[in-house]
Amino acid sequence: MNSPSCVSVDRPDWDIFCAVVDNYGDIGVCWRLARQLSAELGMSVRLWVDDLASFARLCPSLAPSLDAQSIEGIEVRRWDAAALPAVIPAKRVIEAFACNLPEGFVQAMAACQPAPVWINLEYLSAEDWVGGCHGLPSPHPSLPLRKHFFFPGFRDNTGGVLGEADVSARREAQLADPAAGWAALGLTPPLAGELTVSLFCYGGERVDAWLDALLAHGEPVRVLVPDGRGAAEAAHWCGQWLAPGWQGQRGAVRVQGLPFVEQREYDRLLWLCDLNLVRGEDSFVRAQWAARPFVWHIYPQDDCAHLDKLRAFLALYAAELPAASAAALTDFWLAWNHGVGIEPAWRALLAERAALAEHARRWAAQLAQRDTLAVNLARFCETLL
Repeated sequence: MNSPSCVSVDRPDWDIFCAVVDNYGDIGVCWRLARQLSAELGMSVRLWVDDLASFARLCPSLAPSLDAQSIEGIEVRRWDAAALPAVIPAKRVIEAFACNLPEGFVQAMAACQPAPVWINLEYLSAEDWVGGCHGLPSPHPSLPLRKHFFFPGFRDNTGGVLGEADVSARREAQLADPAAGWAALGLTPPLAGELTVSLFCYGGERVDAWLDALLAHGEPVRVLVPDGRGAAEAAHWCGQWLAPGWQGQRGAVRVQGLPFVEQREYDRLLWLCDLNLVRGEDSFVRAQWAARPFVWHIYPQDDCAHLDKLRAFLALYAAELPAASAAALTDFWLAWNHGVGIEPAWRALLAERAALAEHARRWAAQLAQRDTLAVNLARFCETLL
């Protein structure tokens, strides 16, 4: 890529670079952030994505064959490191989750006067050390550029949590007419007295163990399983093949597969369910905005560092819960992530449903009182321009 002059009336406010990983969390976060910067803050955004086919599953209106297109006011560009077009870098450049910017683009940034604000957007964490690293600069070893690390988080000394300004209002409007919400998802409302749970996880034997626990408990339950890892285990548990529209029942447990849905429809599903089992980062945050009890399957790491992140969030989230509720929540989250001890932990969790539901509503209300990640990010960059 050549380095063009940095003087251009078409220079966007933001460039966001995103490398899609196998579980869609990175592009999920970047797509929500891009839309919020555009729709709420009125800024122009150019989003670079290296895997448009995977992105299209989250955004069905996107055409994976096109190198450049406009979706909801966002300029979406194909990120091909070998053939990146010569463009003027934006005033603010985000490399999401240490995805490493193309060298030619970095050279073009260095040619700009003033240089763009360069942000490494990190993963969300509740760990104590995050506040001390949030906002720290890192000079480039050979170019007149400085990268700043921006850490999302739950405390005032971090970058906040991603969420739209109207997410709470949209959720409450939907809950005022749940039948319409179920119809929009192509589903019937739950039966009288039936617990409705969404299941989105990384799969494994935990799925069979949990469904066995539901069966043993005997309470009517409907389990809704979006397409992805974990769906095959759920289908096979109820004697079905993994195929479009699959569903089955054992005892009082109904299990139904759902197609992979775009983000707004997934939000709707979380709002309507009584309890949500989620994974990764994007659905983890959306479950919190849903104001429903939830269970987090954190992305596993070989060195078990993910368990430190899990415990750090649990300590923060459960701090205001009654002791029995906090213990039940912690025990099931750990059982779910380890894949062992699920049945007794599930029984204990169900016994605390009312307290957990009330706490989830309070937590979501607290999130809504704080500035969101997009607002904090924009404010941080303004101090550096």
